[in-house]
Amino acid sequence: MQQKTTILKYTKLTVLIVFFGLISISTFAQKIKIDGVAVVIGKNIVLDSDIDKFKQEIDVRSEGKITISDCEMLEELMQQKLLAHHAVVDSVTVSEVEISSRVDRSVEYFTKQYGTVEKVIEAYGFNDLDDLKKELYTVQKENVLIEKEQQNITEKIDVTPEEVRLYYNGLKKNEELPEFQAEIELAQIVLNAAPTNEENDRIVTKLTEIKKQIEEGASFKMKAIINSDDPGVADNEGRYEITKDSQFIKEFKEMAFSLDVGQVSKPFKSDFGYHLMQLHEVKGNLRVASHILMQPDIPDTRLKDTQQRAEQIAKDIKEGTITFLDAVKKYSDDKETKNNGGVIVNPYSGETKFDLTRMDPALYARVAELKKGELSDVFFDQNRNGEKMFKFIIMRDRTNTHLADLVEDYVKIQDLALRKKKEETITKWAKGKIKDTYIKMSETHSKCSFQKNWKKEISK
Repeated sequence: MQQKTTILKYTKLTVLIVFFGLISISTFAQKIKIDGVAVVIGKNIVLDSDIDKFKQEIDVRSEGKITISDCEMLEELMQQKLLAHHAVVDSVTVSEVEISSRVDRSVEYFTKQYGTVEKVIEAYGFNDLDDLKKELYTVQKENVLIEKEQQNITEKIDVTPEEVRLYYNGLKKNEELPEFQAEIELAQIVLNAAPTNEENDRIVTKLTEIKKQIEEGASFKMKAIINSDDPGVADNEGRYEITKDSQFIKEFKEMAFSLDVGQVSKPFKSDFGYHLMQLHEVKGNLRVASHILMQPDIPDTRLKDTQQRAEQIAKDIKEGTITFLDAVKKYSDDKETKNNGGVIVNPYSGETKFDLTRMDPALYARVAELKKGELSDVFFDQNRNGEKMFKFIIMRDRTNTHLADLVEDYVKIQDLALRKKKEETITKWAKGKIKDTYIKMSETHSKCSFQKNWKKEISK
């Protein structure tokens, strides 16, 4: 039954790696309080609350299928901290782009969980979105360090077809073949309902008039409260602290760093709409500025026209007048999917496959009954930038829940075998590094029995 134990360990480790960045936010509020330190590894610490929070999250994520003790949880966390410590020792570098993109994905994830970013900020006691992102930045930086250190350790590890076959046969012999959940692959065509040129001109004219009034002495704050479409204006009156590393849109940061103190910008455009900005203070690399956001209205006639266009394109695809791929190239307005055949990427895994049982409920409702090659109905959608659109989806591929098959699921089984081999390599690496790493464990947790010699006990 050794194989079963190994698979279970791999599953636990996988859950930790996949959700480490997302669930670390659960410990933020706890860290404000006085908390017990379970263990110190190098300059990294694991708190007692970390163990509890991660255990709870694993239970939720695995739907109760994975149970893990406090001592097992602590050992997994200690290995993560050991990797993070030696990534710094080994001078592993991470880029701002890598971290920032992960921060944005984390914010998007939590926003979907809570409904709005304001609710996320309130739930975890942050001051504002920038405060939340600063904390996530620290978490995600450590995640990238851990992953890169793992990559360095396992970069030469590979599995042969024979190793994959032996791995599969071992699972089959012990009746431990994994069950792969139903997966789907989706592609979309998106038609944006853009405002008219006249409406865009109206917004620019109005902002230009507001700019003139402010320059003549009107209060920017009052103009923002009255006119701005920024949902945060009620809390911060349109005022933000901005650095070049802040998670604001490019146009917003560029304008903040181009103005003189007291200067009011000309109206400028972003994906969110049209802005007016005034710079208040310069504090080294930080700018304090206020903005007014105005989003052009889209008339019902334009929305109806866009819907009818989308429905006609879908009809043409069904009738064979045009292929889905050609229609994507010719008609789709979605920047992220237009050049890859409309394929939708899973925001949490970075892959094109979606687990049908673990996807956004709204999307699930639209595609759950589709067969391979079928199109969904045309439906209305609106993104966080306020852009309104009509879209429809095609079921590019679909596999139902099934027991692993060596031929049908070779790539997945190969990946499992490779990950198992890499895990064994990292375990061997960790056992060697523990000897040379400062580790201090609390008296309570020193009573745990670990697979690795974290307590640095002398073998008899």
